[in-house]
Amino acid sequence: MRQQQREAGLIPPGACSPSNSKSRFQSTEEESAARTEAVSGLILLMRQMLPVLLGRLGKIPEPRNPKKLKHQLTVLMVYGILVFVFQYGSRRAANGEITRPMFEHNLRLLFPQLESLPHSDTLFRLLCRIDVGEIEQAHIALVNHLIRNKKFTRYLINNCYPIGIDGTQKIAFSALWDEHLLQRRTGPKVDPDSDEKQSYQYYVYVLEASLCFRNGMVIPLMSEFLEYEAGDGEQRKQDCETKAFHRLAARIKKAFPRLPIVLLLDGLYPKGPIMERCRRYHWDFMIVLKDGSLPSVWEEYHSLLHEQQANRMQQSWGERRQRFEWVNAIRYEYGPNAKKAIDIHVVVCRESWEELAPGTLQIVTKESKHAWISSRPLSRLNVHTRCNLGARYRWGIEGAFLVEKHQGYSYEHVFAKNWNAMKGYHYLMRLAHLFNTLARFSKELSKLFSELGVQAAIGFIRNTLTGPWLDPQEIAQRLNQPFRLRLI
Repeated sequence: MRQQQREAGLIPPGACSPSNSKSRFQSTEEESAARTEAVSGLILLMRQMLPVLLGRLGKIPEPRNPKKLKHQLTVLMVYGILVFVFQYGSRRAANGEITRPMFEHNLRLLFPQLESLPHSDTLFRLLCRIDVGEIEQAHIALVNHLIRNKKFTRYLINNCYPIGIDGTQKIAFSALWDEHLLQRRTGPKVDPDSDEKQSYQYYVYVLEASLCFRNGMVIPLMSEFLEYEAGDGEQRKQDCETKAFHRLAARIKKAFPRLPIVLLLDGLYPKGPIMERCRRYHWDFMIVLKDGSLPSVWEEYHSLLHEQQANRMQQSWGERRQRFEWVNAIRYEYGPNAKKAIDIHVVVCRESWEELAPGTLQIVTKESKHAWISSRPLSRLNVHTRCNLGARYRWGIEGAFLVEKHQGYSYEHVFAKNWNAMKGYHYLMRLAHLFNTLARFSKELSKLFSELGVQAAIGFIRNTLTGPWLDPQEIAQRLNQPFRLRLI
């Protein structure tokens, strides 16, 4: 029964903590077998995906002199992805570690096309010159391949793919090294008649889109950089997240024109033009509605709630008791003189649970409230799915930010003070995160990631390549076996 409840989403996935026990290996033979299995599992997954990826990357025009090429463009791309897959935090660290003789020897066992590994500066110079947007297009082609092969169908919400969109600061500087950088004042406003200069901070801000599934799997999808156009300076208003959303939405529609989508958005996005665009694209949405947002909608909600007594439901979700209340078909007017209108549906979830008070043995009751705008009418049949299995998992994209920033992907590290190359490294990092996420949720490697934790599991695989753990004949035999990606 508990398994049935878990599959129905009535039991949320629990947090997984790495074991604090001693090593599970009893002998070097046992450890060697485990290391071989872990490495071959990751590499088999990557080798299955690489043909799609390299087929797209191979179309990037080569800007270098063909007579002076030592490493093909696709080889440099694979090298760049591996830098982030193995979580090297800088170009210098990659240079020092990934080119060690044993590491290089083992990589050639796994990737025969890597006859020799380049210097990281070679990749940097290439990223300065190519259209790095093509790297993201290859990423999109890979996700499309996974969708066409129905790898995510069991995680859909009302038959829609849940896409979370959110923004985050990538890096900040005290000096302006590129005209595309956004800027903000860091001190009090300076009198223009004084000799004192105003201080500014210059930063990079990115709007990210990711598939956010109810099992906790977050698949990186697209990035939209907020930026000044070169040479604009003070001539126009600074780019903002709302403008970036419209650009990103148009790109998502172009890349996935017929994909059924439900957007999961935070409290910045309950705006008429945004909901209008979603309707125009035939997208569902679940948008966080804060108490202070859209006063007219809240007023209509409270006035109609008592008339719709049937629009209520109570249930238990894990250890939480939930009470849902919703109102359908609220008319929201917006635009100049409120000439535009859209029908939306509002749901409020109040929940309570018990927990131990910090530092005591006393059990206290906690309460919380959540509210969303839904594009679809709500009912007892769909409110749990749309709220608990869809909207609640918008947090997945915020969790992915924390992973990329603090768990090995060096999201905030400056890999290059060149705008084009900086974006190129970002796209390679997101591709690597995609590979590692697929590995984490694959049938072959999920147990390893669960036992060790994500960083430790990746470190386990990386450290295997630094020593003489791999037997060439066994690796060749394993890599020749058929492989099918199966997600948990």
